[in-house]
Amino acid sequence: MIRSFTNLTWRNALIAAHDALATIFAVLASFYLRFEGGGLLERLPLLWRILPYFILLSIVVCYVFKLTVTKWRFISLPDLFNIVKASTVLALALLVLDYIFIAPNVYGTYFFGKTTIIIYWFLQIFALGGTRVAYRYFRYTRTINQARKQDSTPTILIGRAADAEVLLRGIESGAVRRMWPVGILSPSQADRGQAIRGVPVLSGVDYLADIVEDFVRRQQPIERVVMLPSAFEADASPESVLMRARKLGLIVSRLPSLEASGETPRLAPVAVEDLLLRPSVKIDYQRLEEFVRGKSVVVTGGGGSIGSEICDRAATFGASRLLIIENAEPALHAVTESLIAKFPNAEIEGRIADIRDRERIIHLLSAFQPDIVFHAAALKHVPILERDWGEGVKTNIFGTVNVADAAAAAGAQAMVMISTDKAIEPVSMLGLTKRFAEMYCQALDRHLAGDVNGKMPMRLISVRFGNVLASNGSVVPKFKAQIEAGGPVTVTHPDMVRYFMTIREACDLVVTAATHALAPVRPDVSVYVLNMGQPVKIVDLAERIIKLSGLQPGYDIDIVFTGVRPGERMNEILFAHEEPTADIGIEGIVAARPNEPPLDALQTWLITLQKAVSGEQRNVIVAVLKDAVPEFKAGAA
Repeated sequence: MIRSFTNLTWRNALIAAHDALATIFAVLASFYLRFEGGGLLERLPLLWRILPYFILLSIVVCYVFKLTVTKWRFISLPDLFNIVKASTVLALALLVLDYIFIAPNVYGTYFFGKTTIIIYWFLQIFALGGTRVAYRYFRYTRTINQARKQDSTPTILIGRAADAEVLLRGIESGAVRRMWPVGILSPSQADRGQAIRGVPVLSGVDYLADIVEDFVRRQQPIERVVMLPSAFEADASPESVLMRARKLGLIVSRLPSLEASGETPRLAPVAVEDLLLRPSVKIDYQRLEEFVRGKSVVVTGGGGSIGSEICDRAATFGASRLLIIENAEPALHAVTESLIAKFPNAEIEGRIADIRDRERIIHLLSAFQPDIVFHAAALKHVPILERDWGEGVKTNIFGTVNVADAAAAAGAQAMVMISTDKAIEPVSMLGLTKRFAEMYCQALDRHLAGDVNGKMPMRLISVRFGNVLASNGSVVPKFKAQIEAGGPVTVTHPDMVRYFMTIREACDLVVTAATHALAPVRPDVSVYVLNMGQPVKIVDLAERIIKLSGLQPGYDIDIVFTGVRPGERMNEILFAHEEPTADIGIEGIVAARPNEPPLDALQTWLITLQKAVSGEQRNVIVAVLKDAVPEFKAGAA
């Protein structure tokens, strides 16, 4: 409470003064309306004695009901309810004062009377609420007039009314500028014929071309379309809407959900990826904020697609300090500059380091003393690692060992390794090295759990998931670049199938998995698998992206099949055939219980691998990894 008072400003003092004057007006006006002539004059001396104390009470009551701290510009129905509550408390205070204290002890009869108190109650509500509503209306009309004068773009909103209201509030408050909604096209029949904050629901989404033509005839041409979150649902035909809007020459934007954009609505361009998504898993953001807030976080590979997003989420959720480790100088500079600009009050530091450099990693983590380490650094491209297999072993295996050991030595609470669905019954060097890294984290996690030293042992977990849309090297940016170059679009095989999810959803679920691993009761799982939804045929994905670009597959842009590359398989799998799973009670995440060799065996294999890598003995490396990962398909690497 003391801290709340220290946060008050001169604006709050003005509001308190206004509310005190409103109370004076309500009391005096109620007496004037109730009593005439002598009755009023007779009561005035006692009223002047009571009024100062009642004014002080009214200031306290208004503060308790948050009237003193509510911004008038955004006065809303809950605030009006608070005005009614405050007025009711003050009226009851007058009733108690009159019936229990004044009438029997001072005045001899009822001083106020029920009629006066009822009149006062109505006048108090009017005095407190009327000026607030009038100010809100004044600011609203001024903002609307400014929006119309600022060369605002006539805009059609596409989506359900509830989504439209969020954007319209943003326009009214001035958060969204230079656009003026003239109508809403809603996929919901219940919205038809309605108006939302003065903007009419014109029709369904199928009539976009007719509506645009109608406004052209009115000499008010539509220039922009904003697709609201509900416009991306399957029954709203988002692909059809986007293609129609582009054919009409309209600028197409989208309104992200409030979870993605924060409390203030912000428009973003519509990307092809937005139309390829399955329904996202509902994330418990309060859980993530409580987990990350105030912690010191390290992210390895922080300049990559996944790593940079984890950095962003850690800062968003309130990490007190963030250390970004990246071996590519341009990527490190880009992510550090971006995060510092976005979170100017956060303590963010970027350091160049290679996770293969054991001494360097141990030194950085020891100096930083992290609470959580997210290990996203890895080599991930299947064909490259089939050719440069030794580099995959150095980075994905020995790099992970270095980070895990450094995190344990620095006293971290947890290390979270980003794994891949290719680690399940691996057929490639990528999958094989990531599975070995998983096993080391599993074994070290088990070893630390048994090493009781009076403190909570560090958790080491791995989180598996498949492809993420728009990440570096993924097929979607590749297809878009090929289409822009005039084609052809290259696909390895007509039956190739993959799982996809967004970077944001994947990273939020990675952090969610960490919250489960660090639960007060230590869960007996250390490998988590994200729910990737339904698999997508790559050729179907290519055709959809071509169509969304306003072109026809096979006519404007050809699709060419180039053949399956070394280390690739046709269908990715989420769990091994003999790998038990466990439901952890969190939507979008399942725990796996894969084979778990002892730490001593892994350390023996690591010694052999170290010698084989130094001597570039591929056969020895494959033999060791086959021994360590018996589910590895022989001859596939």
